[in-house]
Amino acid sequence: MATKLNPYLSFRDTAGAAMDFYQSVLGGELTRNTFGEFQVSDDPAEADKIMHSQLETPGGLTLMAADTPNSMELNPGTNIAVSLSGDDEDELRGYFEGLSAGGTVTAPFEKAPWGDTFGMVTDKFGINWMVNALGEDNA
Repeated sequence: MATKLNPYLSFRDTAGAAMDFYQSVLGGELTRNTFGEFQVSDDPAEADKIMHSQLETPGGLTLMAADTPNSMELNPGTNIAVSLSGDDEDELRGYFEGLSAGGTVTAPFEKAPWGDTFGMVTDKFGINWMVNALGEDNA
């Protein structure tokens, strides 16, 4: 699988509704996981929030989105990140390290609860990036 680059949208409690809407417009297959499924929030009120959703259209479009946890700030205009994902962990680690130069790592590139290797960084220009290398079980 080649590395893919796509937008990643952040919402406050409306990611599910937004992705349902985008699916109704763009078509395609929509998948979603909640914070509760992966037990990644200590706040029981966040169990049903969308941790990750992904829309794949027949025409090759990919759109991802999630609800921002209550503990994290969300400001309109900064609620989008660029996502790099694929199965070549070495390639993706190189991208992560390159984007980190002069920037701020907000989540280290390491094994995630869902089995992939994942990290987040804000580059030196203020652009938010998410980098995800598929784990063996997800490849």
